Amino acid sequence: MQHDAILARFDLTPAAAAGTLTVRSPVDGAVIGRVAETDPAAVPEIAANARRAFDAWRTVPAPRRGELVRLLGEELRAAREDLGRLVSLEAGKILQEGLGEVQEMIDICDFAVGLSRQLYGLTIASERPGHAMRETWHPMGPCLVISAFNFPVAVWAWNAALALVCGDPVVWKPSEKTPLTALACRRVFERAAARFGADAPEHLLQVTVGGRDLGAALVACPDFPVVSATGSTRMGRQVAVAVAERFGRSILELGGNNAMIVAPSADLDLALRAILFSAVGTCGQRCTTLRRLIVHRDVRERLLPRLKAAYASIPIGSPLDAGTLVGPLIDADAFEAMQRALETARADGGTVTGGERVLADRWPDARYVRPAIVEMPAQTAVVRHETFAPILYVLSYDTLDEAIALQNAVPQGLSSCIFSTDVRETERFLSAAGSDCGIANVNIGPSGAEIGGAFGGEKETGGGRESGSDSWKAYMRRQTATVNYSDALPLAQGIRFEV
Repeated sequence: MQHDAILARFDLTPAAAAGTLTVRSPVDGAVIGRVAETDPAAVPEIAANARRAFDAWRTVPAPRRGELVRLLGEELRAAREDLGRLVSLEAGKILQEGLGEVQEMIDICDFAVGLSRQLYGLTIASERPGHAMRETWHPMGPCLVISAFNFPVAVWAWNAALALVCGDPVVWKPSEKTPLTALACRRVFERAAARFGADAPEHLLQVTVGGRDLGAALVACPDFPVVSATGSTRMGRQVAVAVAERFGRSILELGGNNAMIVAPSADLDLALRAILFSAVGTCGQRCTTLRRLIVHRDVRERLLPRLKAAYASIPIGSPLDAGTLVGPLIDADAFEAMQRALETARADGGTVTGGERVLADRWPDARYVRPAIVEMPAQTAVVRHETFAPILYVLSYDTLDEAIALQNAVPQGLSSCIFSTDVRETERFLSAAGSDCGIANVNIGPSGAEIGGAFGGEKETGGGRESGSDSWKAYMRRQTATVNYSDALPLAQGIRFEV
C-alpha cells in the first residue's frame, strides 16, 4: 500500500505498527497504522525535558535560532510531496489541499526566519532626568501545541516556527485521529536539527500521542506557560479554564460558523466561485469553512439555481485522485452529526438539497457525502450551532444592517466576508459597526488566510492567534527596564536622602 512507502521515507514503519492507537484512513476506512500512546503519567518528565531545552535554547541568539527554522523550511520543501500525500491519506483532504498545507508550513518558516532579526522592543522617554527606559522581549518558556485533525501539520508549524525563533521549545499533542503526520513532522524536524548542530538542545520538539486524558494532563501542567489549542469550542472552554487557573497564557482558535453576505451589487460569478471553494473544500471541515450564506432578496433567485447546479456537478471521490474536489468526512461520527443537523433543519422548516451519503458501495467503511444546501426561513438554533460538515445554510435579507446583524448573531466569529461593489457597503462591513469577526474579507471568501497576517481573533475567545503580524509576542514576555545614569536617585518630587 502506498502509505507504507511514504511512512518508510519518514522512517516510521516500525513506529506505526506496534502501538495501541489504531489509525484509519478516511479515504477507505483501512488501518494505516498502530501508534504507541503517551502515558499521561509521563507528563512531568516531558515537562522537565522541555524545561531543560528551554534553559539552553533561550541563550542562543535569536538570528541563530532563525537558522534552525530556515533549515526546517528546506527539509519541508524536500518532503513536500510525501508529507502532502500523507496528509491526504490520514485526514482525507484532496491532494492539492494536502500539498497546500505543507506549503503553508514552508511559508511560515520563511516568515519566522526574517522575524528572528525583528523581535523589536521600544525605547521610552523617561520623565526622570538622567534616566533611560527600554522594552525588551524575552522567551516565555516551553510552548504546548494542541492541534486538530483538519489541519494536521500546518497548525503545528504556525506555532512552532514562531515559538522556536522566540526561544521556546515545543511540546505537540496532535489529534489522536492524525498522529502519523505529526510523527513525520518530528522526523523532518530532526533532520533540520541534525544539520543545525549542537546549538539545538535535546527535546527541543517533543511529540505526544493520546486522547483527552493526555491533553488534560498536559494543559494542567504549570511548566507550559503558553498553550495554543485548536479544536472545538467545548474543548477550548476546558483548556481556557485550566490554563487560566494556573495563570498561563492561552492562544485559542475554536469555532468559525463563518458567513458571507451577498449584496445586490455583487459580482455573482465571483461570488459563486468563492462560495463553492469555501463551503465544500475539505468536505466542510475547516475552521474557515463558509457555513452561512446571507443573500439579498433581489439576487437570491439569480444565485441559488446556479449554486445548486454547481453543487450537483461537484466531483466527489478519493482525495488522491486528480480532479476530485470533495473527499470524505473524517469518520462515521462526523457523518452522524451532519445527518442530525439536517434533520433538525428540516424540522425548523428548512429545505434541504443534497446531504446524502455517496460511494458507500465502493468504500463501505468510509463516509463520503454530497454537500448540502439548506434554505432556512430564519437563523434557528441549528444554524447558530456549528456542525463540522459540508452544510451551507441560506438566509435572506433586505437591508445591510439586517445582514450584519444576522452574521454577528452567532457565538462563533473567526472569519467573515461580503461580496459587493458598493464602497459604502464594504467600508461599513469593515468598520467597528460591521463584522465582529477576527477576519473580514471583501470579494473573497472566508477561507484561505495568508500567514502574513495574524490569524484573526475568534470573538468567543477574545484573542488573536498564531501566524503573522505581531503574533510572536504571544510566545514571549515583555520586560521594561529603567537605567539611571545620573548621580541622583529621585524618590519623590523634591525629596532626597542624605547618605
